[in-house]
Amino acid sequence: MRALLLAVIALPTAILAKPPVATTEYGKVAGASEQSVDVFRGIPFAAPPVGANRWRAPQPPAKWKGLRNATSFGPDCMQIQFPGDQAPLRTTPSEDCLYLNLWKPAAAKAGAKLPVLVWIYGGAFMFGGTSPEIYDGKAFAKEGVIFVSLNYRVGRFGFFSHPALTAEAGKPVGNFAMQDQVAALQWVRNNISRFGGDPARVTVMGESAGGTAVVNLLTMPSARGLLSGAIVMSGGGRSLMPTKSMAHAEQVGINFAAKNGIAATGAEGLAAMRALPAQSVRGTNLVSDIFANPSTYTGGFMAEGSVLTGQSDDLMDAGAILPVPVMIGSTNADEGITFAKDKQSLFSSFGNHSDALRRLYDADGTADFRTVSRALTGDHYMAEPARFVARHAVAAGQKAFFYRFGYVAEAMRSTWRAGAPHATDIPYFFNTIDARHGASTTEQDRKAARLALAYVVNFARKGDPNGPSLPIWPAYDRKGDALLQFDINASAEAVRDPAKDRLDALEAVATHP
Repeated sequence: MRALLLAVIALPTAILAKPPVATTEYGKVAGASEQSVDVFRGIPFAAPPVGANRWRAPQPPAKWKGLRNATSFGPDCMQIQFPGDQAPLRTTPSEDCLYLNLWKPAAAKAGAKLPVLVWIYGGAFMFGGTSPEIYDGKAFAKEGVIFVSLNYRVGRFGFFSHPALTAEAGKPVGNFAMQDQVAALQWVRNNISRFGGDPARVTVMGESAGGTAVVNLLTMPSARGLLSGAIVMSGGGRSLMPTKSMAHAEQVGINFAAKNGIAATGAEGLAAMRALPAQSVRGTNLVSDIFANPSTYTGGFMAEGSVLTGQSDDLMDAGAILPVPVMIGSTNADEGITFAKDKQSLFSSFGNHSDALRRLYDADGTADFRTVSRALTGDHYMAEPARFVARHAVAAGQKAFFYRFGYVAEAMRSTWRAGAPHATDIPYFFNTIDARHGASTTEQDRKAARLALAYVVNFARKGDPNGPSLPIWPAYDRKGDALLQFDINASAEAVRDPAKDRLDALEAVATHP
């Protein structure tokens, strides 16, 4: 008996300790305690979007009795995974995927009113999820910020229309991915106080397509009241890929149905489409089935008129931007895309602006095509559109903080000679750099991550990234054109945008095509 008692005493505390428990509006969840942080994974914020719920707005999840295990991620959404992705998934994708995850300080009690940061992943609206290790929210929770990551439908599951869907809903539909994000934010508003969060202090943060989603949330009527701040990482800010008309989107749906042998366009055809195996909707090849096949995939947003009432830049020009502070920027290399094969075709694609751009990007004609393309497309797709959003936030009476990220992990400097490529800033802002670079991570890499994290934490707390012992980050204004430059030395400096003249020329492209 004495031996048994001693064995019980010797058991690890983690085994004997009760798991953290929280009560949501749908039932209780039991998470896990990890390094002074309570983590709840795989909490449903909507019913599984399968069967009759495929291509429907997210529906409320069923309530449950007893404790729901919330220690493992729910499946990431059905997709064709991108080879070599900077953020590899750790789940098997499924159509049943509308789950969110939450990290909180273990000491935080219900009603503590801590700031909240909600993460929206990127992936060209075709892939991505919340399970990647570099999206771990522990570093935020350790700084007193409750971190939430949400799944949303991608590819044809997230963006799809068809005349039968319009008839069923009684209005045009199709931007289900954006509705998923709003549903998750509504869950946060209704439940976060039970985890210690403040529903009035919710900052939404996204990168790449996730950043584009945040830009659009800033103009969506359904998002009003759900966020108090926005962080946009390499998400652009202008509609460089035009929102599709509903006539086009519905024709794409008809084409997809026909490709799968479904000719009926009414309820019978819709039932047949919803009965298709998820793999048939997903496709088998990311390029040929999705990216390069506009006849059967819209590629993203469509102008259905209720979720998205227009293109985000047009709406901002009309004054329709949520009055919240914004932190926005991009990395300094490989942020754009072009199908041009040489400098002549690249500059010619800008029409009447080609000569002005040539003078700015290749004044003496000696720059190589790759260097010119990298600079011009990055400015066109990311830097100038980000400045555009910053200016509109300021015009709405809010503060905006503009940045450019140029730190490169020491182990990658011989590979990424031009600067920090697209998406490589994520593990710095999350302080998950060791998860990204493993044993090759250096102390300087960690210093850069601590700096980037500190700015995000401060912004989540008070809508301003500045704080003690940090380089001052001035709020953006058109006269000063200041930005914070994260440099190769793991430090940051406020400077007048060195690319100002280039961005001014690209603004002219956007406003006077």
